[in-house]
Amino acid sequence: MKKILTTILGFLLIIAGILLLVLPGPGILLILAGLAVLGREYHWAKRLIQPIKDRFGKKKAPETPET
Repeated sequence: MKKILTTILGFLLIIAGILLLVLPGPGILLILAGLAVLGREYHWAKRLIQPIKDRFGKKKAPETPET
């Protein structure tokens, strides 16, 4: 049941994101959110979202040398 609800929510977010690409709104963010939700259950979605996470993920602060 959980997988079905996750799949429905993920695809609804993607569809809403596609609609918001032509309407005013955060279309790309909703598409990415839908892929992130689907990535919890499906490997193909996780593969699609991984390069984005790698590029825009949390970066470490540069270390400062001690004197």
